[in-house]
Amino acid sequence: MTPAQSLLRKATGLNLSKPVVERAIKHRMEHNAVSDPDAYLRQMTPAEMTALVELVVVPESWFYRDPQAFVAMSEFVRPRLAANSERRLRILSIPCAGGEEPYTIAMVLTDAGIPSRNFMVDALDISPACVARAKSGIYGHNAFRAQNMAFRDRHFSSDGDGDYRVNDDIRKQVRFAQGNLLEFDLAARTGYYDVVFCRNLLIYFDKPTTKAAIAKLRALLADDGQLFAGYAEVPSFCSHGFTPLSHSQAFGLMKETAPPTKPVLKPAHAPRVVAKPVPPLAARSIASPPSLPPSPPPAPRAPTAAPALDLLAEARRLADLSDIKAAEKHCRDHLAQQPESAEAYFILGLLNELNQQPKMAEDYWKRCIYLQPDHYQALCHLALLAEANNDASGAAALKARAARIYQRQQAS
Repeated sequence: MTPAQSLLRKATGLNLSKPVVERAIKHRMEHNAVSDPDAYLRQMTPAEMTALVELVVVPESWFYRDPQAFVAMSEFVRPRLAANSERRLRILSIPCAGGEEPYTIAMVLTDAGIPSRNFMVDALDISPACVARAKSGIYGHNAFRAQNMAFRDRHFSSDGDGDYRVNDDIRKQVRFAQGNLLEFDLAARTGYYDVVFCRNLLIYFDKPTTKAAIAKLRALLADDGQLFAGYAEVPSFCSHGFTPLSHSQAFGLMKETAPPTKPVLKPAHAPRVVAKPVPPLAARSIASPPSLPPSPPPAPRAPTAAPALDLLAEARRLADLSDIKAAEKHCRDHLAQQPESAEAYFILGLLNELNQQPKMAEDYWKRCIYLQPDHYQALCHLALLAEANNDASGAAALKARAARIYQRQQAS
């Protein structure tokens, strides 16, 4: 990692590629008439860091994006207010980008008949420019991509030049602020929020930062609250104390209250996959993938040989002890008996990722989805690898494929 990458990761938490950082540094050096990269970094000021961050964040959003999440939120909060009409719902949108998501939340709750006194939306983003744009409440054509535009007639006014401004009754329901999730002060906000929207943020983080971010979100969310994530982030949340909701295509989660009932693969720095009953593609169990038929009984063999399923169980146990080599050997022994075991290849991918062998991890995950094309987690891992390799089109294709699988399995 270059000094510039390290500097930006410390400031933002984002796992940025070298080309992205180099382009941003070059742009700011030209702006400041600086020719020496080392001198530029040594002379970094808070204002300059803010300008640099603006070049590497990607605030892409629109109104009513992934609408099922807002439907699920509305269904969740109604009983709370029915039980206590004086209650004030607290909702967090982080990162809020240009304000499209928090304003959508306010519009959905207003259209659901929830009085303004009963809810408030806090919206934070690391980018001051995004926060300023959100506070202005003015949006162009690109922010309106929903199929049904009736909400625009209800909650916006046109300026006559093609832009639209959010009406004041919606704007007053959202409080915007500049902030970084990883630096969020939990002193007065532990268990504070009934609902948290944190979508498509973790995909830019490395594993330690993802773990830290989820810990912050878990602390901010009430024990009986709900969190809505991006579809590629569901496995990460399920690996760190959350369990998915059954609402189709909402990608919602709640805090996990029951401990796992089976051993889990939990290498020191790799995502663990909890072996417990969950919807098929939200947190894939390593012990027995729920979308596959039961494995046939193993063929007769010498009494000293371990049963095929025991080999994977032992691989998980050894991985928990960070004995990567022995865990890999058990996976290979399992494959010698069941050469079409997609789950063995998936575990080998995780082990090689832990061993900092991303190319080998990629090869194993590709074998996994060749054998089991609907392996949601393998597709998500491959998408993240593609992003890390600056392959935006490949990552988008893998994410779209994973989304279709998730939706299909949820519908069934």
